[in-house]
Amino acid sequence: MTRRHYSLTLRLALIFALLAFALLATLGVALYRELERELIMRDDAALIYRADQLRNLLNDSNTLELIRTKPELFQNMMGNRESVLSIAAPGQTPLLLVNPANIELPAVKPVPKDHALNLADVQHLQGLNGVPFATVAVSIDSGDLGSLQLTTGRLMTERTAVLASYRLSVYILASIAALVLALVGYLLMHRGLRPLRHLAQHAQGIGVGNLTERLDSHGAPKELLPMIDAFNTMLERLTKGFVQLGQVSTDMAHELRTPINNLLGETQVALQQNRSIESYQQLLASNVEELERLARMLDNMLFLARTDPASALRQRQELSAAEEVERIADYFEGLASDAEISIHAEGEGVIWAEPILLRRALANLCANAIKYGAPGTELVIQAVPNPEGINLRVSNRGETIAAEHLPRLFERFYRVDESRERSAQSNGLGLSIVATIMQLHNGRYSVSSKAAVTCFELFFPGRGTEHHALDGNITALTPGRWQSSAAVGP
Repeated sequence: MTRRHYSLTLRLALIFALLAFALLATLGVALYRELERELIMRDDAALIYRADQLRNLLNDSNTLELIRTKPELFQNMMGNRESVLSIAAPGQTPLLLVNPANIELPAVKPVPKDHALNLADVQHLQGLNGVPFATVAVSIDSGDLGSLQLTTGRLMTERTAVLASYRLSVYILASIAALVLALVGYLLMHRGLRPLRHLAQHAQGIGVGNLTERLDSHGAPKELLPMIDAFNTMLERLTKGFVQLGQVSTDMAHELRTPINNLLGETQVALQQNRSIESYQQLLASNVEELERLARMLDNMLFLARTDPASALRQRQELSAAEEVERIADYFEGLASDAEISIHAEGEGVIWAEPILLRRALANLCANAIKYGAPGTELVIQAVPNPEGINLRVSNRGETIAAEHLPRLFERFYRVDESRERSAQSNGLGLSIVATIMQLHNGRYSVSSKAAVTCFELFFPGRGTEHHALDGNITALTPGRWQSSAAVGP
C-alpha cells in the first residue's frame, strides 16, 4: 500500500487557519457572553423600573377606580405586545390583565411591599419557542381592596434576535478570517520554503561525478544552516569514503591478481607435461602458500567490514595492563624464540578497551615486530599510564625505517620493502587494522624509527576522559573507507 504524502505548506496553512478560527471564535464567544450579560442586566433593570413605577402609582390610592377609569394607562406603560401585566388579589381572577400575546403567566411569589427591588428579584423562565421570559411580582397596598399582587414580565424576543445575529456574525467573520489567513499563510509558507526547495534541487544534482560540490549556505535562512552544514559534512565523508573505496578496490585488485596469476601460471605449466610426484607436491605446497595468503587477506578485509563501532564502544571493559601485556608476551614467546628474539613485557594501570580488539591490535604489532626484528634482539612491550589514559608501546631493533615511509605505514597494502610484496606471510593489512581499532576507541597511534629502534605507540583514553568525537573520526567500517586520520610520525 502506497503511503500518501501531504504538502508541508498545506498542512501548516491548515493548522494556521484552524488556530486562527479557534482564536477568533473564542474571542467572539467571550464578547458574546459579555454582551449577553449586559443585555440581561439592561432588560432586568428596565423590568424593575417598570415594577417600581406601577407599585408607586398604585400604593395608597384608589386602585380599583384607577383600573376602571384609565386601563389604557397601564397598556401604554407596557410598551409592546411582548409585555405582560397582571393585578389581582391572591387566588382570584385578575382585576387587570394586559397580555396582548396571550402569554401564560407562571405562579411567582411576590416581593413584600416594603422591599426595595433589585436585579436578584427578577426571575428568568423558559418562554415560547426557546425565547426567555423575565418576570417580577410585588405586593401593593391598594387601600380599599387591601393587599394585591402586581406581576409584570416580558418575553425577550428582541434580545434573543440580537444575540442570535451577533453569534452568527461571529462565526461568519471567524470563518472568513480563517480562510483569508489560510490563503495568506499558504502563500507565505510557499514563499518561505523556497530556499528549502532550492536546496533540494541542488542536492538532487549532486552525484558520483560531482561529489566535491557543496550546498551553498549564502542567503539561506538561519534555521537551514545546521542542515546545510550537516549535509556538507556528510558529503565530505562520502567523498573521502568514495575516494578511499576506489583506491582500496584498485589495491585489492592488484594484491589479488598476484597470487591468482601465480596459481594460474604454475598450474598451467604443470599441466603441459607429465611430472614426478615430487614436482606435484612442490606445486601444491606453493599453491597452499598463495591460498593461505589470499585467505588471510580476505579474513582481514572481512574483519574491517564487520566491525561495528557502536558495538565496540559498548563492550569496552577495564582491563589490567600488566595482565594484557603478559598474555601477549606468552602468546608470541614461541614465535619469537624461533626468530631468536626475546620478549620483555612490563606495565601497570588499567586499559579501557574492548578486549578482543585490544589483543588483536597488540598481536598485529608484535607479529610485525618479530617479522622485521633482528635476531638476537629484544622485543619490548610496555604499558605506561598517564592522567588521560594509558600508552602501549611495542618496540624492536632492526633496520631503521626511512622518515618518508612513516606517515604511510598504516595505509592498506603499503609496504616499505617492495621485495617482500610476494611474501605469503604479509598482506599489507596488519597496521591498517591497528589504525581501525584505535579509531574505534577514539585513541591515537604513532610510529617512530631511529637508531635501528622502531617503536609503535598506542594511546587508549581512560574511562570518562575520551573525546566524544566518534562521528568525526569514523565514517563507516567498510572496505576502503579506513585511512589514518591521526597524525602519524615520530
